[in-house]
Amino acid sequence: MPHDNPLYTVTQLAAELGITVRTLHFYEAQGLLSPQRAGTTRVYTQRDRARMILILRGKRLGFSIREIKDYLELYDIDPTQAQQTKALLKAVQSRIHKLEEQRHALEQTLTELRDIQRQAEEALQALHGKPAAERPPTKPTEPA
Repeated sequence: MPHDNPLYTVTQLAAELGITVRTLHFYEAQGLLSPQRAGTTRVYTQRDRARMILILRGKRLGFSIREIKDYLELYDIDPTQAQQTKALLKAVQSRIHKLEEQRHALEQTLTELRDIQRQAEEALQALHGKPAAERPPTKPTEPA
């Protein structure tokens, strides 16, 4: 394999990216990768490797396959990358908004659960007539 434009087998690329061969086949089936063929062997280029890195990053950040595909298609269409950058900005802003909404909902849920926990502890204390210091300690509700 030449060093200036290396080719990877499916096994080599999967190992380099820390993913399974099945993962590469999945993204190929979704139309996100189009490896070349050397006989019956799939070979991936540096471009395929770069696309796979973008795909994995997109999935890690919570983007759908469709959103990732749209982003990658814009990359091929617009050499200036202006459309791609605008689409990326819009998608990132939307994702941030969704995550902030989820964080707010999670904070509300935690507050409510802590209130229920406190009420249950107080009810048990009242039933058993034991002060809090004599009860077994509860697990911490906040990470240390």
